[in-house]
Amino acid sequence: MTKGFLEELGSRGLLYQQTADSELKDHLASGPRVGYCGFDPTADSLTIGNLVAIKLLGLWQRAGHKPLVVMGGATGLIGDPSGKDKERPLITRDMVEENIAGQLRVFKRFLDFDEKNPAKAEILNNADWLSGLSFVDALRDVGKHFSVNSMILRDSVKTRLEERAQGISYTEFSYVLLQAYDFLELRRSRQCTVQMAGSDQYGNIVAGIDLVRRILGSEGQGCFGVTAPLLTHSDGRKIGKSEGSVLWLTRERTSPFTFYQYWINVADEEVGNFLNWFTYFSKNEILDILEVHKKNPGKRHAQRNLAQHMTDLLYGSGERSQIELASETLFGGGDPRAIPEDILSQVVSDLPHTEHSLDLASSRLPLLDLLPETSLASSKREAREFLKNGAIWVNGRKALLADNITVSDLLPGRALLLRRGKKKWHASTFKKR
Repeated sequence: MTKGFLEELGSRGLLYQQTADSELKDHLASGPRVGYCGFDPTADSLTIGNLVAIKLLGLWQRAGHKPLVVMGGATGLIGDPSGKDKERPLITRDMVEENIAGQLRVFKRFLDFDEKNPAKAEILNNADWLSGLSFVDALRDVGKHFSVNSMILRDSVKTRLEERAQGISYTEFSYVLLQAYDFLELRRSRQCTVQMAGSDQYGNIVAGIDLVRRILGSEGQGCFGVTAPLLTHSDGRKIGKSEGSVLWLTRERTSPFTFYQYWINVADEEVGNFLNWFTYFSKNEILDILEVHKKNPGKRHAQRNLAQHMTDLLYGSGERSQIELASETLFGGGDPRAIPEDILSQVVSDLPHTEHSLDLASSRLPLLDLLPETSLASSKREAREFLKNGAIWVNGRKALLADNITVSDLLPGRALLLRRGKKKWHASTFKKR
């Protein structure tokens, strides 16, 4: 990458705040540095909202600097109040460990952990240093350097104090001390000088920088913070929501097919931002992609490049090719029987779907009776009209009014793919009851 780290972030719209602007630029230009970003293990996977933080580490590494992924094995037991209007429920230590194990898989897809890379990524767990810190030591050695007067003015605290019904516990109130201590520990043990995060973490970053300087004195000089904006759609909706559900980065939570569909359906007015925010395409490559897209938006050239790139990053080009085949089959009028079985199960889960008794298909179920039980027809009268007009397709074949469904019609997984018109799909699965 020819650009410096900060310049690259700026050109992609990913630079929101930085501490000590000119000093930070000189610091990064004077040699490879170590930087970190923390991740909250509140679930056993990460969402595409976390991709911005991972992208910060990825661009940091591509600029020749060493990235540290810090898992919140200890801070996850407390809970960050930032951006929360009420107390988080506490989770157990076992749950935190399970969540960390689930999240680790994601980082290995986006960062380089090769031992041969001088800037190879590392994963750390802050439970390794925070769990051994006694309550008395924390109060004496860390709490001494924090003013309650300034802590209650922090947005994450102030908002909760104003909501008397919710308030804030001493546990969450003290969260900033733990995150600040992370920076201190990493500065001591790893020569880490930069913390990266979303803009809602800026106050926590500054608190960490201040703690490092207070405790290490002159040796603690040269610590910095960089934040990215909290990204939203043009209408203000939070990035990563797909029809009301969260888009996760592991297949158990969100199928690769659904993941691909999210990117391929990004709106034309937003696809340029998405290419900058999430992909590793260079600025010139993005401009070329958008130029081709403008000539024929209907072909969705930009969205196709976005979906291919993101799915390749997370799942590899092999699985992405199968997903593309399934997508083109569904929305290009192809034969669903050509969809690989493992991808077909993802398709069925992604589409509106209903479950029916296998006994019905075993005894020749009239299609006219099945359709009102799906999302394609609201009544038998409407189903008859659609069938008479040739608007219904079953597994890629145009259906007739007199058609019956039998077991031999079912695809692998005892699934039936129904389509009304060009793009309205429904999956019916038949199970033994």
